[in-house]
Amino acid sequence: MNSFLAAIGAAFLIAAPASAQPAPAKPKLVVVISVDQLSSDLFAQYRQHFTGGLRRLSDGVVFPSGYQAHAATETCPGHSTILTGSRPSRTGVIANNWFNLGLPREDKQVYCAEDPRVPGSTSSNYTVSSYHLKVPALGDLMKRADPGARVAAVAGKDRAAVMMGGHGPDHLYWWSGKAFTGAARAPQAASLAATNRAVETALSRPRQPLSLPPVCQARSRAVPVQGGQAVGAGRFARDAGDSRAFRASPELDGASLAFAGALRSELRLGEGRSTDLLIVGVSATDYVGHTFGTQGAEMCLQLLSLDRDLGDFFALLDRTGIDYLVALTSDHGGLDLPERQGQSAAPGALRVDPALAATTMGKAIGARLGLGGPVLFGDGAFGDMYIDRALPPAQRARVLAEALRSYRTHPQVAAAFSAAELSRAPSPSGPPDAWSLLDRARASFDPERSGDLVVMLKPMVTPIADASRGYVATHGSPWDYDRRVPILFWRRGLTPYEQPLPVETVDIMPTLASILGVPIAAGSIDGRCLDLIEGPATSCR
Repeated sequence: MNSFLAAIGAAFLIAAPASAQPAPAKPKLVVVISVDQLSSDLFAQYRQHFTGGLRRLSDGVVFPSGYQAHAATETCPGHSTILTGSRPSRTGVIANNWFNLGLPREDKQVYCAEDPRVPGSTSSNYTVSSYHLKVPALGDLMKRADPGARVAAVAGKDRAAVMMGGHGPDHLYWWSGKAFTGAARAPQAASLAATNRAVETALSRPRQPLSLPPVCQARSRAVPVQGGQAVGAGRFARDAGDSRAFRASPELDGASLAFAGALRSELRLGEGRSTDLLIVGVSATDYVGHTFGTQGAEMCLQLLSLDRDLGDFFALLDRTGIDYLVALTSDHGGLDLPERQGQSAAPGALRVDPALAATTMGKAIGARLGLGGPVLFGDGAFGDMYIDRALPPAQRARVLAEALRSYRTHPQVAAAFSAAELSRAPSPSGPPDAWSLLDRARASFDPERSGDLVVMLKPMVTPIADASRGYVATHGSPWDYDRRVPILFWRRGLTPYEQPLPVETVDIMPTLASILGVPIAAGSIDGRCLDLIEGPATSCR
């Protein structure tokens, strides 16, 4: 059992069972869960081993080929699609970080969940806000349709909570590094303090290595990584007080789910006249993937622990007797570290050439063109690149042409598109698995925020040149290992079925809105309703 469920206390976690009644047309509670970096590949790999919450959802309505269809497969844009029904081109959340060279501050980088209007705000020292989200989320629409509806969000990352919670949640909480924090329109929940006391107690003690079940023993093998470290055989032992190791382990998800359960009980979500929305962002799978890769003993232990903790969380909800509907998906997938891929039938996997980093490339271009200054701005070796606004138009045009030529001729680059090319391209349509690279880039393009060009690396190129700084693997590419995620729905009495054809994460919001009878303005979203009723009846109104 999830140890945090017991530690937070019976005052929040015990609810009297409701009398059994026929399920109404609308559920009393909608629970939306995002498992950060849960790719369709990982879901398929471990599906046969799930016995808890993920097993329950696997026996519901399953779309194994959901797509975060856009190119910028990062945490913030991915979460912005889940409950808005809109792609990043419409949400305005084009990346975790982008550049605004016109900002009246020294730091021109913008963090997706910051409020740049706050004096002194920077991309690393900021006030958490939904300021950059251009569209409403499901919770906002629920409140417009029924002011009695309540929305609460708990997540392991601030950007996950914000992008799914929307503009007006009643309670919004996230892991800040050593504790959960957040904001509430009413007084902060008492369960926040109880959760943090349980976390503080857990952190005060060292954590012993987790035992390896047989399925994980078969995946336990140390793999040397650039920089002298090795990953693949870890078991999440940590020293007392090591909050970074806590974050990149099953403990973070256990605490997040326990907090969400306690918060639901304290606020009595699902027990009133209106339908309420509980949002949970479990983030440890992403931190584990970055720190240890998507294969190996660490990811195996993480997914089996998450399955167990989700099972405990659902059992807690079951005991209330509330009629609840669950939707689970992910913000993106992930790519394993190239050193292990090279040992596992993928000899073409490699780390990115440091010369592709925007700063390095900009210096080289500036030298070739006889220009001073940084010339090019970007958050790494791929994605949006911005040309120095201080340059005269003719020089900016020369820099753009040279940047496009330099990136397009590099052997690790699949494509580079200018903002003009993306502006001319229509919004993509049709099955997302058949989209071109231009389509995928267009789905992430916002003319107000995107760069002067966007760069896409070839498949199996890990955009971490130096793995000695803590992260060995990542995501963010336009390739299906980063784009494909499971989309799962479950409700008691819902007839299970599986649809393997591609759908999009932007379809989740209109699917839920239809069940709840929440109106959506025509033409305001990119998604479509998915019919969750097997047979001739339909859940799409």
